[in-house]
Amino acid sequence: MKAAKIIFVIIFAYFLIACALLLRPFGSPTETTMDEYFIKNAQIETASNNVVASIVFDYRGLDTLGEATVLFAAVSGVILLFRGGVPK
Repeated sequence: MKAAKIIFVIIFAYFLIACALLLRPFGSPTETTMDEYFIKNAQIETASNNVVASIVFDYRGLDTLGEATVLFAAVSGVILLFRGGVPK
């Protein structure tokens, strides 16, 4: 059993080191064609001067709504947990 734990730790450490070595250098993202599209068309298509806000609320509106729903469910669950469960 002890040998299995040591082997697991070695494999996990190898995995972490491999992941760290494969990361891109910080501050040098790769550019895609979507970047140029959003920069050129965001103000025209969404009538917003803020490109980030137009992406979050217009282009990815349903995704943002889903994230807000998950956050609301998590907060509701924590409140119910700390208040003693569902009222009877």
